[in-house]
Amino acid sequence: MRKCLFILLFSISIVSWSAPWDHGALMISDEGRYLKHSDGTPFFWLGDTGWLLPQRTDRNEAEHYLNACQKAGFNVVLVQVLNGVPSINAYGASSNPEGFDFSVFEHDASYHYWAHMDYLVETAEKRGIYIGMVCIWGGLVKSGKMNVDEAGRYGTFLAQRYRNRPNIIWIIGGDVPGDVKPDVWNALAQQIKKLDSNHLMTYHPKGRTSSIDWFEAAEWKDFDLFQSGHRRYGQRMGDAQYPIEDNTEEDNWRYVQRAYQAEKPRPILDGEPSYEHIPQGLHDVTQPRWTDADARRYAYWSVFAGACGHTYGHNSIMQFYRPGYSPAYAAEQPWYEALQSGGFTQMQHLKSLMLKFPYFERVPAQSLVVDNGVQYNRLVATAGKHYCMVYSYTGKPFVLNLSRYKDQDLKAFWYAPFDGQWEEIGHVKADLQRFTPPAKPDGQQDRVLVVVNAEKLPFKK
Repeated sequence: MRKCLFILLFSISIVSWSAPWDHGALMISDEGRYLKHSDGTPFFWLGDTGWLLPQRTDRNEAEHYLNACQKAGFNVVLVQVLNGVPSINAYGASSNPEGFDFSVFEHDASYHYWAHMDYLVETAEKRGIYIGMVCIWGGLVKSGKMNVDEAGRYGTFLAQRYRNRPNIIWIIGGDVPGDVKPDVWNALAQQIKKLDSNHLMTYHPKGRTSSIDWFEAAEWKDFDLFQSGHRRYGQRMGDAQYPIEDNTEEDNWRYVQRAYQAEKPRPILDGEPSYEHIPQGLHDVTQPRWTDADARRYAYWSVFAGACGHTYGHNSIMQFYRPGYSPAYAAEQPWYEALQSGGFTQMQHLKSLMLKFPYFERVPAQSLVVDNGVQYNRLVATAGKHYCMVYSYTGKPFVLNLSRYKDQDLKAFWYAPFDGQWEEIGHVKADLQRFTPPAKPDGQQDRVLVVVNAEKLPFKK
C-alpha cells in the first residue's frame, strides 16, 4: 500500500475571511434533507454544546471560548438562554427582574442580563458562529415557570431583540418531550416565528427521542433534532417509558434512518449525543466515561446515515465547570482545559470531509455494505454519484459491493477521523472488494474508507 498525504485543492484563492451568512440566510435544501444558504452554498452544522455560556462566563471568558470554537471549526454553539426563572449571569444580573415584563430591566447597566446576551451573540457573529438559542430549558416549563401568556410575551421580546441578527437559530424545548405543555411551546414558537421569519427553528427533545414525534403539523418547525442521549448498550437504568429497542442505546444512526422513512422530509441531526468525559448513563459516577473515540463514532454514524450535521458536547464545557463550582455529572476538568480535548479538536475533520464532495447529492448507502454489522461493528455508508464513504469504528475488515460504479475509474483512500490525514490505497475495481483498515498502535482504530472516481478527486498530492 502506498502512503501519502493530500491537501485540499481550492478552486479559488481565499483572500479574506467571510461569514457564513454572507452567502444569505439559512434555508432548507431542495431535496429537504440538508441546510443551505440562499445562494446555494451548503451549510454543514457543526455544533458545540455551550449550555451555560450566558450564565457562567464573563466577557473575557466568553471571547476565549468562542475563539476556541472558531479555531476548532464549530459554526453553531447551543446555549440555554434561560436555565432558571430568573437566571443570573456572571455579573449577578437577573434575567427576569419583573417576571416576564421585559419593558423593565436594568436598562442603564451595560452588564445586565440581556446586554450580556447581546454581547455573546455579537461576539459569536464576529467569528462566523451561529447561536442556537434554547429559549428556556424544558424542565422550567414542565414545572410551571412559564405559562402560555408569559410564553407569548417572552417570544415577542426575544424576536424583537434578535430578529435582525444574522447568526440566530431558534430552538424550542430543552430536554423535554413535546407533549409536556405543548400549548406553551406552541405559543412561544408561534410568537417568535410571527415576528421573525428570517431564522430557522427546531425543537430539542428528551433523551432517546426525536422531534419528529411532535409538532409535525406546526408551521414553525423547519428541521428536526434528536437527542440520542448518554446511555450505553443495555443501560436501561429503570426507565419506565423507554421509546427504543433494547440494546440499541448507542445506535444514533437509527434516529436518522427513521426520519428518512417519515412522510415529510426534513433535515435532522443529533442535537445531544453522549458528551465526552461524562459518566456512561450520567448518574453513576463510578461508571466509565465516554472518550473522544465515542464522540467521533456518534458523529460519523449519524452524518453518514443522512444527518445534516452534528452537535458535539463535553461534560466540563457544557456546564463551564471550574474550581469553585459544584460539578454536575462528576465533572473534573476546568472547561478552559477541556478545550484541548480530543473530541473538541477533532470534529472539524468531519466537516472538512463532508464539504469536499458534492454535498446535496449525498444519500445513505447501506446497500453498498455486504454485512452491515451490529453495535460497535456497525458500518455506516453514504454515497454520491461519483463517490462513497464508509465509517468503521472497530477497524475490522469489511466487504463492499461497488458495482454501481462499474463505468468509473475508482481510487480508494483511508481517512483518519482523529487527525484528518489521508492514506492512499490505490485503484480498485467496481465489484466486490475487501478492505482492511490500517492498524494503529495508539488504539485509534476508526477509519473512513473513501472511494471516488479518479477523475474527480477533490485533492492533489
